[in-house]
Amino acid sequence: MHASSDSPIRVLLIDSHQIVLWGLEKLIGGEFPRMEVAGLADNGADALKLARESRPDVVLLDLCLGKASSIQLIPGLLKTAGLHMIVFVGASHDRGAVDEAVFHGARGVVYKEQPTATILKAIQKVHEGELWLPRKTMGRVVTSFVQAEPAFADPVTERIVALTRKEGAIVAAFASEAGASNKRIAHTLGISEQTLRNHLTSIFGKLGIRNRFDLFMFAQLHHHRLDIAPARSRPVHP
Repeated sequence: MHASSDSPIRVLLIDSHQIVLWGLEKLIGGEFPRMEVAGLADNGADALKLARESRPDVVLLDLCLGKASSIQLIPGLLKTAGLHMIVFVGASHDRGAVDEAVFHGARGVVYKEQPTATILKAIQKVHEGELWLPRKTMGRVVTSFVQAEPAFADPVTERIVALTRKEGAIVAAFASEAGASNKRIAHTLGISEQTLRNHLTSIFGKLGIRNRFDLFMFAQLHHHRLDIAPARSRPVHP
């Protein structure tokens, strides 16, 4: 179940500490009717079960679930719940874990020491289709992606040539605005959000990628073939 423009954003809370879950439940519950709690879980098995049953819009996921890392849960949550939106909560010193979470599909990063208003804003922005990543995290992820063994082996050119002119314009738009929402990009291109989503489905299939973040990274890595300028280094949230 996904929120419409007039229904609450349904948030699944996952944390191994009951006191943290209690606090987050109070925080999200206090935002009704803008947001509501879709469920609470303190372990991976319950998290996957609740995600499948409650179909939340956003998952607020903590770094550690007891002695286990929650990072490995992200692909399962994405697959089980059909989500494209996960906010990852970690301590600021867990730089490697935060980067790994983003590589696994996390679309937002908020730190435990940040104000509660930041958590709420991150949930809102991620739900709207934007990325919520600190400047340094984004910089490290882009650098690692570009320096790594190419994820998109030849024939890359064949994939790019398969794009229509409109699809090429959409790729260029996402490349230049990493954190822009679907609504903003659709408005810029003069098309509806539904039309944009239809084009994205086609683009993902042609390029062999899974989501908007992969699209941004593909565009940065192959901007010279796409004949577009790479995005400047900048934060994707205020």
